[in-house]
Amino acid sequence: MIILASDRSTKPTPAMRQAMAIAEVGDEQKGEDPTVNKLTERVADLLGKEAALLLPSGTMCNLIAIKVHTRPGDVVFADRMTHIIRAESGGAAFGSGVSIA
Repeated sequence: MIILASDRSTKPTPAMRQAMAIAEVGDEQKGEDPTVNKLTERVADLLGKEAALLLPSGTMCNLIAIKVHTRPGDVVFADRMTHIIRAESGGAAFGSGVSIA
């Protein structure tokens, strides 16, 4: 079973390990990783955007999304069961100066 709720609890299958072992790699920070480049190009195309980013965690994605869509002093309304309320609300306040309600 693959649990997509957390990258810490999913265990790669033998096929996943094989794919990782043979994947062509490069320095992602320098734009030299072909797999990352293909992924970000595909996502940008799917969303009709000029470019896309690969971020290492959902928390980082959420914090960046909040930062680009708000201004200090704004209030973000979210369901009480969302991850940004249950686990990240302090990060949004610290990083973006917003309240989560």
